[in-house]
Amino acid sequence: MIPRYAREQMVLIWSPETKFRIWFEIEAHATDALAELGVVPKEAAKKVWEKGKDAKFEVARIDAIEREVKHDVIAFLTHLAEIVGPEARFVHQGMTSSDVLDTCLSVQLARAADLLIADMDALLAALKKRALEYKMTPTIGRSHGIHAEPTTFGVKLAGFYAEFIRARARLVTARSEIATCAISGAVGTFANIDPFVEEYVAKKMNLAVEPVSSQVIPRDRHAAYFAALAVVASSLERLALEIRHLQRTEVLEAEEYFSPGQKGSSAMPHKRNPVLTENVTGLARMVRSYALPAMENVALWHERDISHSSVERYIGPDATITLDFALNRMTGVIEKLVVYPKRMQENLDRTHGLVHSQRVMLALTQGGMARDDAYKLVQRNAMRTWNGEGALLDLLKADPEVTGKLPPQKLESLFDLGYHLKQVDTIFKRVFG
Repeated sequence: MIPRYAREQMVLIWSPETKFRIWFEIEAHATDALAELGVVPKEAAKKVWEKGKDAKFEVARIDAIEREVKHDVIAFLTHLAEIVGPEARFVHQGMTSSDVLDTCLSVQLARAADLLIADMDALLAALKKRALEYKMTPTIGRSHGIHAEPTTFGVKLAGFYAEFIRARARLVTARSEIATCAISGAVGTFANIDPFVEEYVAKKMNLAVEPVSSQVIPRDRHAAYFAALAVVASSLERLALEIRHLQRTEVLEAEEYFSPGQKGSSAMPHKRNPVLTENVTGLARMVRSYALPAMENVALWHERDISHSSVERYIGPDATITLDFALNRMTGVIEKLVVYPKRMQENLDRTHGLVHSQRVMLALTQGGMARDDAYKLVQRNAMRTWNGEGALLDLLKADPEVTGKLPPQKLESLFDLGYHLKQVDTIFKRVFG
């Protein structure tokens, strides 16, 4: 985790203090369940809560113990015993370390997902607002980076909105899949702990019960979670790349907000660079990189090993913190995005009517010409326009093969920009309802 790309609320989820607090809650709830079963004295379970509820778990002390015992959960339990006293001997009865570690990780990932979903809602709100604002603002659509046919800037943004609606749904699914509890003991057989304990802790921690934990929660759940984050990151990069392209000097249809006092280059005072979206592009690469080790974690030896552990200590905090930052940054970009409708129109006009070539071709076919012949005829004139010999409409009007099928008045009607925008309302209804 790099502080430059981290926001406090998400960082707190992964802090040692939060982790140890969750560990305590898992252990204390489990002790309560054991007390209900009569396995441990109820007074002992009560004492655990009384002593630990408001206790400040000392990270430095736990770390010092771990350096000696070489085991993080034992180090925590030793420190807890220092706080609780003799009754601590009833804590962790029949449990194994993975019961605590995996259940805690589920809680942290679920909480992280909640923040990411909230981030997504903010981005969706920004995209919807700007899409409606520029719903009917004409702009050129591009394929292969080349002018294709007209669209609107609102339709562009509506497309991203629809994509992030899908991204949100994936996050919701990922949260649901990851939020499971495992309190099943060594190799997951419940030999030394009753399944009631797992059910009790799951309910208290707002988790589902893991059907078969084999001592660890199956890592396909985690792989799906980090894969969902990676797809969200890819969608963020697609949006970032669109803005970066639109900000290029020769395009300049939209650009990131450039604040007073901001400087774009240490050498060139005139520069206004798309630094925020370039940053999001880089962050997206990092989030995607965490998906692969999560998938490699799925295959563990038999009932368990800990080859996944070191990986998750990295990717759990880093992936969620990075994506949280990237989503928030992109929301700010969209909210403040500077849009230039006049430049969009200038770019539409730059190719002198070439964007209407398909409509002319289709009209020729409807007039009785074979499609291939119509294509060649329109393309022949279009290439002349590309070469600077005149506007497409003028060239077509001067071509007897064209006017033999389409009179000048009909040709002129085929160059109506509004024709390309007639289904914008339909698209918006599909996206926004």
